Amino acid sequence: MPWRGPEYEGEFPTLGWYVIDWMIGNLAQPGRDDGAPYIPTKEQAEFLLRYYELHPVTGKRVIHRALLSRPRGWGKSPFVGAIALAEACADVVPDGFDSYGEPVGRPWHSIRTPLVRIAAVTEQQTDNTWLPLLEMARGRSLSTDYGLECLDTVIYLPRGEVSPITSSATSTKGDPACFASLDQTEEWTATNGGVRLAKVMRFNAAKLGGSLIETPNAYTPGVGSVAEKSAADYQAIIDGRSRARGILADHREAPPDTDMSDERSLVAGLRYAYGDSSDHPDGCVLHDPPCAPGWSPIERLTSEFWDTSNEPQDLRADLLNQITHASDAWLTEPEVRASSDLGREVQPGDRIVLGFDGSRKRARGVTDATALIGCRLSDGHLFTIGVWEQPDRMPVDQDGKPVEWQVPVVEVLAAIVEAFATYDVVGFYADPAKWESHVADWEAAYGPRLKVQATRQHPIEWWMTGGRSTLIVRALEKFHTALTEGELTHDGSSALVRHLVNARRRPSRSGLQIAKAHPDSPHKIDSAVAAVLAWQCRLDAIAKGVAAEEEEMFGGTF
Repeated sequence: MPWRGPEYEGEFPTLGWYVIDWMIGNLAQPGRDDGAPYIPTKEQAEFLLRYYELHPVTGKRVIHRALLSRPRGWGKSPFVGAIALAEACADVVPDGFDSYGEPVGRPWHSIRTPLVRIAAVTEQQTDNTWLPLLEMARGRSLSTDYGLECLDTVIYLPRGEVSPITSSATSTKGDPACFASLDQTEEWTATNGGVRLAKVMRFNAAKLGGSLIETPNAYTPGVGSVAEKSAADYQAIIDGRSRARGILADHREAPPDTDMSDERSLVAGLRYAYGDSSDHPDGCVLHDPPCAPGWSPIERLTSEFWDTSNEPQDLRADLLNQITHASDAWLTEPEVRASSDLGREVQPGDRIVLGFDGSRKRARGVTDATALIGCRLSDGHLFTIGVWEQPDRMPVDQDGKPVEWQVPVVEVLAAIVEAFATYDVVGFYADPAKWESHVADWEAAYGPRLKVQATRQHPIEWWMTGGRSTLIVRALEKFHTALTEGELTHDGSSALVRHLVNARRRPSRSGLQIAKAHPDSPHKIDSAVAAVLAWQCRLDAIAKGVAAEEEEMFGGTF
């Protein structure tokens, strides 16, 4: 029997409705001793529906790996503890559709011994999920109904167990866990064994069709945490740079323009970040009508921002859940996000300038990207014309060896031709490194028509290295000021945002320059460099008096 089909727009088959009912009927609300049922919020219920989504034809689980990122105190740990108990006891393994076309499941123990793991890099972190999980399991009749033996350090099932583990990855290799929760993965790094543990647990779940959920707070870019890598994996799927499937990333943070010095703006940002858990008397801001007030004390959280002993970056990450920046970041992610304007569209024929930063291939590591960025003269809106990046996973040849990736030069050249044919291009600055011959060709083809030129001899060539450090520093300063002061906007494209956030400050004798985190870093900055060149070209065009729009020719007679 196939799925019955959607009864309303956007409906999909899911075991999530069943899991919600099972939680309400079997689990106790942690932190209370009256046996009150655990009731997921509407926001949490929406996550469960997506997490347990099924393919409408095959009936198989669509999601096998999820990232649920919310601020501290939202309720991630108890929520994932409830999911862990459902995976241990409930009918969460897809088993087709019933005679009405509704999805049905069966328990893990009907297939194999269910092992459920609550993982973290320290025992204290495992307690975040483990302690409320125990309360939920002990507070009502779950242990009696399902034959559980709930001890302080392990829950024994009639077949299988639920237990906490830490980052001794060697002891978990080969562990056939059907479900695992990975808590606070923004702190899981290579040095504390977190990266290795996450990798092992993903492989273990994949071997038997299991799943796992990460519950990080906002991560710091550049640290190399598991949360950062998972977010990058998901973004690569969206961008088409990865063939991976089955990842659900649910991240909510305060709007990037949240002003921590303005109480009204701050309260609005906190209410959005905390969603249904906000205790604001007006209820949540996610749903219409609003959900009833929750448990997260918005007024108390607001007061934390007035305490001068707290670090602003920590407050942004922990309470606003904003992905901020590394200590040496050139720009913060909130700054970059706040300057995006998705509503602006550049139309064919608009007067623009171009910025280009290119690469070819590297002898080792990940090849740098090649980027072509446009900037409209009239309003300074930056937009991505093309970014060519090495895929996260390289294709292999018939012998199973990775195929060397190179920038598709023909595609890049075609994009340049198309840009000049589509828009009124009045300026073009390109860093010629590794593209010297092509830049020379562009100068011959387009140089005479450009109204703003880098130099008379080389109208397009604009070196970002070498003996031009003073000019480079000034160009970077102007771009940084324009972005942070709201003088420019951009299209919010994934590559441009990532590359701007990846850029690191590097002091030089002439002033501040930018670079990758380290020479072999896979986190590229080429779109950022191209954007700086496009912005500098626009400034030069304005200084030269180039009109923002093409002047109309007088067609009358005297």
